[in-house]
Amino acid sequence: MLTKRIIACMDIADGRVKKGTNFKNLHDAGDPVELGKLYSDNGIDELIFLDVMAIVENRNTLLELVSRVAKEINIPFAVGGGVKTIEDIRNLLNAGADKISIGSTSVTDPDFVNKATKEFGSQCIIISVDPKKEGGSWKIYINGGRERTNLDAIEFCKDMEQRGAGELLVNSLDRDGTNEGYDIKLLKAISEVTNLPIIASSGAGKKEDFLKVFKKTDISAALAASLFHYKKLEIKDLKKYLINNEINIRL
Repeated sequence: MLTKRIIACMDIADGRVKKGTNFKNLHDAGDPVELGKLYSDNGIDELIFLDVMAIVENRNTLLELVSRVAKEINIPFAVGGGVKTIEDIRNLLNAGADKISIGSTSVTDPDFVNKATKEFGSQCIIISVDPKKEGGSWKIYINGGRERTNLDAIEFCKDMEQRGAGELLVNSLDRDGTNEGYDIKLLKAISEVTNLPIIASSGAGKKEDFLKVFKKTDISAALAASLFHYKKLEIKDLKKYLINNEINIRL
């Protein structure tokens, strides 16, 4: 059985960690390097830094921040937000990132995913998917969850696997910032059509939510943000709880 991962996500705006609901009403949650180091020291498996205003403000993710993080942290970390070109990916990897998360560009220019995985390998390309429930299906949203597309989220994930993506980061817009638990139906629907590792994002409110998503779906990692930022849940306590409930996880 593969080891499951716990990931801490940091939404970055103006060089600071921010947290809001449905990507809006952002509140300051601290310095990304300090928080990242704290999480690393406390046993988090991976980190993801998402520059949430990068696409909206039409600027690149902060390379300086990536360099600072790489110097302080010795666990894998991914960076996303505003990634539009092969050069963007190369610069971020050269600055020290282990993986790159591609969001809006994977929707507006899907061939970019083919080019990116061919150039750098599938193992470092994560596709960030922002679905929202509409009737009996889920539609993809882009630009930080602000713009609806007509793309079916399940079909989109299948397409991303065929284009060589290495992992899916699934952010349920219906659950983001709500603390009501992960979107089990969405995650099951995606895992049934793809063999890619899936990172569950959006909705974690308590340790039982992590147990439920690992028990009821085939995801490989569960991600949280505000739960960790505001110390509502300690990483080591969460991992011990999961191990005690027979989830294969690294303490």
